[in-house]
Amino acid sequence: MKKILLITGIIEILTGLILLIAPQLLGTLLFGVAISGVVILIARIAGIALFSFGITYLCDKKFLGMLIYNVLITGYLAYVGYSGGFTGVLLWPIVFLHLILSMILIYQAKASLYGRQ
Repeated sequence: MKKILLITGIIEILTGLILLIAPQLLGTLLFGVAISGVVILIARIAGIALFSFGITYLCDKKFLGMLIYNVLITGYLAYVGYSGGFTGVLLWPIVFLHLILSMILIYQAKASLYGRQ
């Protein structure tokens, strides 16, 4: 079981990185069409999620995947908002929500490291 989780984790990490770095390439290879616009943003969000799932498969500390996801999604959505390309009414509340979740997870991680719950 551990071996398949390791293999699955590595595959998810690699797929997530490809979606983050070159979503157009994966879109073309998988679906035979070029992707653009908001589809690239959504593909990168999926890449962040897959990367985080992969980390979760490889670690004993399961909260680490959620911490990585929340930190990365906060940064990416804030970048999208500041770059001015796509900004809907929920963008900044969602950025703020993920920022709060990130801070809570960081606090819990520190408490776990020092033996406090």
